[in-house]
Amino acid sequence: MASSPLRQCSLVRGRAFALLAVAALAVVTAPRRIGGAAAPAARTNDPNWHVFRVSSLLPSPACTASKATSNSSALSVVHQHGPCSPLHARRGGAPSHVEILERDQARVNSIHRKVAAAGASVVDPARASKGVSLPAQRGISLGTGNYIVSVGLGTPAKQYSVVFDTGSDLSWVQCTPCSDCYQQNDPLFDPAQSSTYAAVPCGAQECQELDSGTCSSNKCRYEVAYGDQSQTDGNLVRDTLTLSASAKLPGFVFGCGDSNTGLFGQADGLFGLGREKVSLASQGAPNYGPGFTYCLPSSSSGNGYLSLGDAAPANAQFTAMVTNSDNPSFYYLNLVGIKVGGREIRVPTTVFSTAGGTVIDSGTVITRLPPRAYAALRSAFARYMGQYKKAPALSILDTCYDFTGHATAQIPKVALLFEGGATMSLDFTGVLYVSQVSQACLAFASNGDDTSIAILGNTQQKTFAVAYDVANQRIGFGANGCR
Repeated sequence: MASSPLRQCSLVRGRAFALLAVAALAVVTAPRRIGGAAAPAARTNDPNWHVFRVSSLLPSPACTASKATSNSSALSVVHQHGPCSPLHARRGGAPSHVEILERDQARVNSIHRKVAAAGASVVDPARASKGVSLPAQRGISLGTGNYIVSVGLGTPAKQYSVVFDTGSDLSWVQCTPCSDCYQQNDPLFDPAQSSTYAAVPCGAQECQELDSGTCSSNKCRYEVAYGDQSQTDGNLVRDTLTLSASAKLPGFVFGCGDSNTGLFGQADGLFGLGREKVSLASQGAPNYGPGFTYCLPSSSSGNGYLSLGDAAPANAQFTAMVTNSDNPSFYYLNLVGIKVGGREIRVPTTVFSTAGGTVIDSGTVITRLPPRAYAALRSAFARYMGQYKKAPALSILDTCYDFTGHATAQIPKVALLFEGGATMSLDFTGVLYVSQVSQACLAFASNGDDTSIAILGNTQQKTFAVAYDVANQRIGFGANGCR
């Protein structure tokens, strides 16, 4: 029997209501979309997202170090302010995050000044004819987010904890007798206690190659003034450097500082890994091969490693090591793009090359980008983070979030793209700088102007085996090099 018009109308209205209910349920249960990208509802298996426990954002109060490599020349790398550091117990309190970031900005400013001054400088023909190339007196600001290694000096070897720095060349430790030395963790290096110690005479090639080399009682004197007004003065000397029981460098040339002031913390000195002849990397090349590899741990409670020679991992992706004749100490590469959540931000490649490339630096904490690139990165990242409460800015970091109340959190992956196709997909610890759970910030900052050189900082380098292949003039990044 045919339905009445009234019954047909009721059936249509019922079906419509059911369809509306299903549609409403779909809206409620479907992942929200933020700026065209799905907000994280269940991203565990999504290759474009990091999912992590919020508790893992903060370092453990105890050292969780483990052996990272078996290379004979390998040194253990630890954060100087973390619980694995030999300076930890006596340092008198670590600097605050604001202090770290302010001093990091001072280091960046000094790198920019050094690059700008070198580009504008005129080479002295008299010095050039002598082959003088080491700008030892023009060091950069030390900052406070540096990593340290422990090395042996002298015979018998005694251990010293020193900052390692790819932005410096000359290595040095404080020595006795000392006219003006800051407080350090270990006893001063005592030349009289080493049977293999020798002063470098004024006529030696190593002294002639120092811009700051001067003569006093036939001893070569050096001077390094850093960008934060820290300074070390002393004698250029030789002695045996011990990296491990089976790895030694006899006749290692370094500075024996007898007048040292500034922001060195309680580290016993500094070892330079720059490109000049006097650096640790260059002096180690005859024994271990040119270049070096290091891996910075994901947390200040972990450890990584530093190895001399060719120790690049099999999974490393390489990009060209760019030569910059104005600044021969620094290592340069070409950053050409950035991906957020699997999508490349819309910035012309020329934005990254305007200032002459990118410096990769072990001592800078936060990566600095040209303003246009940073603005695009910040905007893209923020579009994915709408489910989290915004937090106040932290010093130079202006894009921060509050993860309070979340057991887990998820953020879009950030990948750095380099010339030649190398991709550096950052660990989540390389994307965020965390002062506390309620203030986790995007770990990038703007250079302030497009003419200042970009800098790849150590936060972004965490967990990568970063290989400096000097022989082939390239830099590689091997994922999961350490944790």
